[in-house]
Amino acid sequence: MTTTQKLPIVYVRGFAGDTAGIDRAVTDPFYGFNEGSTHIRIGPEDEPDFYQFESPLLRLHLDEGYRILVDGSQAIYLDTHATIPPDSIWIHRFYDVSASTWTSRPKEFRMETAAEDLLTLIDTIRGKSGAQRVHLVAHSMGGLVCRCLIQKILPDLGRDPAACIGKLFTYGTPHGGITFDLGFGMLERWRDALGINGAQVFGPERMYEYLTPESVAGPDGPPESWDPREMPQEQPFAFPLDRVFCLIGTNPVDYDVAHGLSAAAVGPRSDGLVQIDNAYVPGAHQAYVHRSHSGRYGIVNSEEGYQNMRRFLFGDREVKAALVGHRLPQREDTAWQAEVGLSLRGLQIVMHERTSAQWCPIQLLDGTTDAAAVPLVDTFLCSDLARGATGTMRYALHLRVQSLRERNGLLNFGDHLEQTADFDDTLVVDVGADGAASVPALSAAWNSDIAGSIRDHPPSGHAVGDENPDPDLWVEHIQLPHSAVPILGADARIRLTVTPWQ
Repeated sequence: MTTTQKLPIVYVRGFAGDTAGIDRAVTDPFYGFNEGSTHIRIGPEDEPDFYQFESPLLRLHLDEGYRILVDGSQAIYLDTHATIPPDSIWIHRFYDVSASTWTSRPKEFRMETAAEDLLTLIDTIRGKSGAQRVHLVAHSMGGLVCRCLIQKILPDLGRDPAACIGKLFTYGTPHGGITFDLGFGMLERWRDALGINGAQVFGPERMYEYLTPESVAGPDGPPESWDPREMPQEQPFAFPLDRVFCLIGTNPVDYDVAHGLSAAAVGPRSDGLVQIDNAYVPGAHQAYVHRSHSGRYGIVNSEEGYQNMRRFLFGDREVKAALVGHRLPQREDTAWQAEVGLSLRGLQIVMHERTSAQWCPIQLLDGTTDAAAVPLVDTFLCSDLARGATGTMRYALHLRVQSLRERNGLLNFGDHLEQTADFDDTLVVDVGADGAASVPALSAAWNSDIAGSIRDHPPSGHAVGDENPDPDLWVEHIQLPHSAVPILGADARIRLTVTPWQ
């Protein structure tokens, strides 16, 4: 059982737009994080079924015992109480000062001010809870508010962000800004020049200003090679990338109907507002889920989002899977792709999936060394949540490999079988649930080798050893089924790595 003390959680919401949008946002006591959902796409023929997700706030209250403390407001509660429990949730209400519903002179929203106010809230919570750090959970632009604090505000004050922030989890944050498939860059230039509704915060010039410490910022704006997604690790007080998790949405179709024009402009490789390639910090933990930026199938009000967040914040095992040692057939006219899906026992959702249908397959290149390792899954497990008769944490990694053949620069469908993979199998992995053990008991078996249903599969007969003598690192290479050899080569393996988390 895990015994790590829980840290306070601060939620930071996303972009509200103009004054009317801000006025609507501030009427919600919890800035939208109390919004649940009832639709999930798990029914036959992709028909929506009723599935009740109560909201991230309520689920943390029910599942993890967190408290939402209010006395007229959360600010009043903090002012009138000398101490607060560390297992508490707080909303950073940075838009209140910019709403016209409380004053005739609302202040213009500014990213740096929102980040400075976030620091004030964090220091107050730390001082009254006794917690050394707080976790930050952010949606959309809220992740950029957090990064402004981490990369600019705290370093400019000479403070180490890792000393006061535990982990950062972002839902659909435009870490690389917001770009469009339409307009050949003209839409971005208009947005950044005119600053319509403050949307220039998603352009490179403004992002450079609020993501760069004064000590290293150049007077001429961002260098040509500057990537807003990067969280530099060489500067003083860099925040460890291992403490950052980016949840990436891949469903533009179900973005709110009112934002249909936005979804069309951003393009299909997106969640309807943020393009997939802009939704992550390189080097940070990532998961892809078929959810839209907001709306009925939104990424925040989803079981997929909550389960990834919960395990990242409170899990005690980190499990990685990578494809190594593969050698693809040498064909100049053929490209190879992998699709992956991650399912955990007891959950009615897929925790992570990258498919060509959702515009995010993994592109495979030929190679047989560790340098060519292809990351497939990076997830977290909780011993407290182990289910089933085996008492283990069981998950399934679905792996598909498919080929696309080109002729004269065009896809050739002469011998193509649509939606048919060249290799398709599922690796069933059981990780020991004893949270006190530094080396977990682990077993793995391909579904093609399991007789009968997976649920009746006993893990004990397929236990695998540990190739690494380090007590806090478990490594094993799982050979692929014989059917994969003609495609990926005889040396292709799935490298499983398990390390303690928290």
